[in-house]
Amino acid sequence: MTPAQVAQFRSNLSHLGITPHGLAHRQRPVAFVDLVFGGRTYENLFHLLRRWISEERAAWSVIRTKVRFIGITARTKTSPNTWRWYQAAPWATHLPRRALVGVSLRRWVWEYFGDHQHKITRSFPVARWLDQDTHVPARDPKALAALAEAVAIVAYGRSPEGRAGLTAAITGEPTMRQPWVRSLVTELRRPTTTRQT
Repeated sequence: MTPAQVAQFRSNLSHLGITPHGLAHRQRPVAFVDLVFGGRTYENLFHLLRRWISEERAAWSVIRTKVRFIGITARTKTSPNTWRWYQAAPWATHLPRRALVGVSLRRWVWEYFGDHQHKITRSFPVARWLDQDTHVPARDPKALAALAEAVAIVAYGRSPEGRAGLTAAITGEPTMRQPWVRSLVTELRRPTTTRQT
């Protein structure tokens, strides 16, 4: 990666309030969420962050507790040999186990989100980091359709029907035994307010 690309990476994260200093002083962790196929994106992100933290001499021992990597994968048959993206990643050993989360979706749902759904923003691989138009929102018909879909999904997720459906789906999962999942279900069962954050 070129120095200009690394600088752009840091600028992009800084605009989001994610810097070594900011991470070290956050009250709550920052979570990176992405569809994971092989885990290469998270590996690159981790190494770029780790290098930046080292150069700024920020407190890695604190920061390592303030980041989460949530990988959304295609569901496979559960067994002791099931591939879990974070178990195959050497860099993941530098983080607490709770910092690495796997969420599996039915394969067709994962493929829809990863391969077929129109996106609100243009693809943003490393080769495009220095492009001048990356901050300009896409306004083509596919991007506008994707935006309308996103708005509809958020509206449904905030509705009593959507929250009840999500609650029913979660309570049917084996992970319901986890305290944080039960806490999430309790939160979903609370009446919604007019403003969601």
